[in-house]
Amino acid sequence: MDNSDLIIHELICISCPMGCHLKIRQRERSWLVSGNRCPRGETYGIQEMTDPRRMITTTVRVRGGVRPVVSVKTSQPVPKAKVFEVIRELAQLEFNAPIQAGEVLFSNLLGLGADILATRSVEAQGKNQTESRAKTNAAFPVTNGIA
Repeated sequence: MDNSDLIIHELICISCPMGCHLKIRQRERSWLVSGNRCPRGETYGIQEMTDPRRMITTTVRVRGGVRPVVSVKTSQPVPKAKVFEVIRELAQLEFNAPIQAGEVLFSNLLGLGADILATRSVEAQGKNQTESRAKTNAAFPVTNGIA
């Protein structure tokens, strides 16, 4: 038995509602996962040890909307090491209303392959709420809190 067999990582799997208690250890160049009750647990455990990723949910500013912000999420998990960088980038953006739930607001943020999706609709203010915005990524950087 070598030292790599002595290090055991313990995680709770979040791949399904069962919440299995995983034990993961590295043996040479492979990972051994135990405690999982489905194949997704093994995949999750190895992913967490080799390339942990997270879905991001937050809000971004809306210009000309009936609400000042809209909730958004990433289209796929991003590397855990990049989460704060993604959040900082999203804090600098503002989008024109109207916004439809499911709309891609920004494509391939920071080159990570993840799009930013609206999770709620926001109507435009005023009488002409059907006025459409440009179909390109209509993001505006925020400077000193003023768009």
